[in-house]
Amino acid sequence: MSELIDKESIIRFWNSSSCGEIYADNRQNLLENYRLQAQKRYQLEPYLLEFANFNDALNKICLEIGVGMGADHEKISKVGPYQLIGIDFSERAISHSKKRLELAGLKSQLQVEDGESLSFVNNYFDWIYSWGVIHHSPNTEKAVTEIFRVLKPGGIAKIMIYHKYSIVGGLLWIRYALLKGKPFTDLDYIYSHYLESPGTKAYSLAQANSLFSDFTKVDIQVCLSFGDLLQGEVGQRHRGWPLSIAKKLWPRKLICLIARRWNLGLYLLITAKK
Repeated sequence: MSELIDKESIIRFWNSSSCGEIYADNRQNLLENYRLQAQKRYQLEPYLLEFANFNDALNKICLEIGVGMGADHEKISKVGPYQLIGIDFSERAISHSKKRLELAGLKSQLQVEDGESLSFVNNYFDWIYSWGVIHHSPNTEKAVTEIFRVLKPGGIAKIMIYHKYSIVGGLLWIRYALLKGKPFTDLDYIYSHYLESPGTKAYSLAQANSLFSDFTKVDIQVCLSFGDLLQGEVGQRHRGWPLSIAKKLWPRKLICLIARRWNLGLYLLITAKK
């Protein structure tokens, strides 16, 4: 996988803007900001709700790792877990999530914490959720080990990490490797340097299965993302006329057919039972 990156540089990246914050564009009304962000999130990622199945959190001791803007955390809280804890190593994300739940009249224990070194005792949680987070951690393997440690036997973890073989990865490789005359640049380097925070990683199916090999049962599905389809505000780090044109001309139906045929897509949806 890609080289380890200084953790502070990752924290600075996410403290500058939480994931999805660009969709909260009504700055005068905080409640409306959060409503807009959630609306856009589930419009762009409709598969998220089916995969997460937040209703499973009812009456359970639950943990979300990487709460971000708090849209998913709000939904989990509404279900009625016995206990809900949310962590993020970004103070900005925790601040957003606290404000969001306060405005909604909901409760959770929210705290700044590192997913590689969880403060909870062994076998504590019934249900753990993390969407697109632990692949940003410098030591993703340690984060998965911690998830396994704090999950009860029989407990379920719902995790999304990035898939190496995706349309997004191919587009980034064309721009930052092929067009720069460096066609032998590998995808690990591309993801680490050009997709979101420094050191971002993506995994093959075999690597993901190995990552979660301690669990008794693991189901992994490849999912085409809105990034693969060039929808929403994808590509904010790579603005320019080529991206604008590509978004208008992108053959999304054909991309869907190709992705299904070759099992391509940026997301790996992982359900792991301890």
